[in-house]
Amino acid sequence: MFDMPDFDAHEAVTFVHDAGTGLAAIIALHSTHLGPAAGGTRFQPYASADAALTDVLRLSRGMSYKNAMAGLPMGGGKAVVLQRPDTVKSEAFLLALADAVDALGGRYVTAEDMGMSEHDMVVLARRTRHVAGLPVAAGEVGGNPGPMTAMGIFLGMRAALAHRLARVSFTGVHVALQGCGSVGTALAERLAAAGARLTLADADPLRAAALAARLGGTAVAADAIMTTSADVFSPCAAGAILDDASIAALDVAIVAGAANNQLATPGDGARLAARGILYAPDYVINAGGIINVVAEYLGRGDPATVNADIAAIEGRLAAVFAEAARSGRSTDVVADSMARRLIGRD
Repeated sequence: MFDMPDFDAHEAVTFVHDAGTGLAAIIALHSTHLGPAAGGTRFQPYASADAALTDVLRLSRGMSYKNAMAGLPMGGGKAVVLQRPDTVKSEAFLLALADAVDALGGRYVTAEDMGMSEHDMVVLARRTRHVAGLPVAAGEVGGNPGPMTAMGIFLGMRAALAHRLARVSFTGVHVALQGCGSVGTALAERLAAAGARLTLADADPLRAAALAARLGGTAVAADAIMTTSADVFSPCAAGAILDDASIAALDVAIVAGAANNQLATPGDGARLAARGILYAPDYVINAGGIINVVAEYLGRGDPATVNADIAAIEGRLAAVFAEAARSGRSTDVVADSMARRLIGRD
């Protein structure tokens, strides 16, 4: 593990196995320099345990960068739970996961991510207090982080439009959006309300078709969305989708979306820049959800304060874009440099 390309002086990596429930999970703490390592739990199939380990190493590092760039007093961590054909996400299964989180003594704070729900967090909270993303009453901060993530993506995309296309409005802007889950749907709704033209795709074609029909957009096959001619490509599903081949096939001016770890390799940011495509670093633009979750966990702030903190994503990205243009470096390199200074790893 220590020789893996994505191992970046992670402080701790915990392998969890519970024979009684079949739980197999990995919890990675990248940095606690700024505070407890915060990041959601992901429940999904993996091709192998090595693939899961690579994913959690990359995701936890991304959370360190995300939380630092968002100005949060939290470090970065992540948990991945391996979904196998015979896996049953039972109450006992979730409680075993909660015990693993609690055993870290507050060094790791979790919330829902792909494949997990608010209800799952409620079950975890029965055994550990180091969990957020719980249901909240109207007027309180917290709850499902998806809509807040979408809000940040929308505002960050607006910064990208201003920088790359000198546009101040979404009216008539064509967005090709990949992934119609919680975040993708909330983002599509915001974009449609602002006058954008939408092309949507999802692994579930019926879900994309239904959302497109409701919002007046167009649905295309999942394997066609990345070659759609548009102003913006917005990846809101799986990560590592931007590689040499897919970048060469893009027909957009901007990439700005919610997916984590969008770049497959460290050189892919430079490939985007070489093609004149403005890339909004994923962990900067998609921080809205964690801003909301941290406010809930720390018991501070109100919806107005959280909204103001999320609104700062727009200016933060504008600063990244400006520095990239000034220095000639790609936006991902600029953002990484900023984040690493903040966590004491420059």
